[in-house]
Amino acid sequence: MIGVTELAVEVGARASCDALGIPRASYYRWTSPPSPREPLQAVVRAPSHRALSDGEKQGILDTLHSDRFLDRSPAHVVAELLGEGIYLSSERTMYRILKAQGETRGRRRQRSHPAYVKPQLVATRPNQVWTWDITKVRGLPRGIWFYLFVLLDIFSRCGVGWTLTRRPSAAVACHLLQETLPKHQVEPGTLTVHNDRGTEFIADDVTRLFETLDVARSFSRPRTSNDNAYSESQFKTTKYHPDYPGVFAGFEPAWAYFESFFEWYNTQHRHSGIAWLTPEQVHTGQAQEVLLRHQATKDAAYAVNPERFVNGPPRIRPLPKEVWINAPTEVGSDAPRH
Repeated sequence: MIGVTELAVEVGARASCDALGIPRASYYRWTSPPSPREPLQAVVRAPSHRALSDGEKQGILDTLHSDRFLDRSPAHVVAELLGEGIYLSSERTMYRILKAQGETRGRRRQRSHPAYVKPQLVATRPNQVWTWDITKVRGLPRGIWFYLFVLLDIFSRCGVGWTLTRRPSAAVACHLLQETLPKHQVEPGTLTVHNDRGTEFIADDVTRLFETLDVARSFSRPRTSNDNAYSESQFKTTKYHPDYPGVFAGFEPAWAYFESFFEWYNTQHRHSGIAWLTPEQVHTGQAQEVLLRHQATKDAAYAVNPERFVNGPPRIRPLPKEVWINAPTEVGSDAPRH
């Protein structure tokens, strides 16, 4: 290549390359080496106005790390929050945030499930232990459902509070509890409310409300319906009532029906678990007076025809002194199961 450069000085680059059979491109690469490249600078893009802020990302991560959602997939988290009227981000965004933390695999293994404690509650008077639950109510057209929330006093069996909604949520649960407590003059620190572990009952808003109102909480064990037998029994009474239509033409007719039903249930329905009294009679303290009248009626019948009572003077069935959820060992055997 040195020879061609010397010849190029005499006759020119083209002639010298043609004479020696050297491609001109090779000649020019030899005589004009490229200058050293400067290191490439990283391109810094301005953040998109659509991007989540660091605070929003941390909020989503905190939600995914919460006890409620620790072992749930982003798809489940998005669906459950949408059911409560909350939207934090898309499922894909949640996956990106988890991927940045190295947490996209095995979320179901992250939760350390506690050993659920068997609930044991005893009530010796009204407004000491309430249970609550939700049941679905069929509407029209096909595929429409309404949701009935009911708060039940286990001692009196009184339906102390209820509401109907098109969509269950923690907000509905909070409103029902706040509305019901003053109606029954419940003093702070005197009431325990027992329920299952439905999302409406374990939401953070509901937990904070219980703390604010100084109401104790109790939970059923997973997949153990007997832990909430009082509510289950009440729902059975509701749906097996002769007037229960099975399907409601709309929300307003359903509301009107349950308004009438709970008036009947509390004031006229005679419950076998409370000595065939009505829930209202027990809840409002009328039970002993009513039972004394019943006993007087039986005594009068016995006085007229004692020979008809082969077992002696008839006695009324007493009102249980205590009722319970999963009876502790010290509770007497006269307490009914539901």
